[in-house]
Amino acid sequence: QVQLVESGGGLVQAGGSLRLSCAASGRTFSIGAMGWFRQAPGKEREFVGGIRWSGASIVYADSVKGRFTISRDNAKSTVYLQMNSLKPEDTAVYYCAAKFGNIVAPISRIRYDYWGQGTQVTVSS
Repeated sequence: QVQLVESGGGLVQAGGSLRLSCAASGRTFSIGAMGWFRQAPGKEREFVGGIRWSGASIVYADSVKGRFTISRDNAKSTVYLQMNSLKPEDTAVYYCAAKFGNIVAPISRIRYDYWGQGTQVTVSS
């Protein structure tokens, strides 16, 4: 079991920045990958980016490449999502997720085991 808590959401004007945090607790040693997802009203949940814990390989959705950056703090079992050059279309509830075990499949496609409660990001135009 792990618990994930997101923080850092808020209201920002277009072009601004936010930094989201996802702190994991519990059996964090079992985590193989962590990902960020978002869901806007009326939209499907969308993969934003993720990090494979072993080797720290990172992938991003095309829509956020060059604007968003994922990083981690191993000691704190925390992953961050730095969001720059925000656009109104980035408005969504952002969720972090964790997958247990050794991950060999693309982390954008795996079924994650644990999810945080989400944090609202609103970008005004």
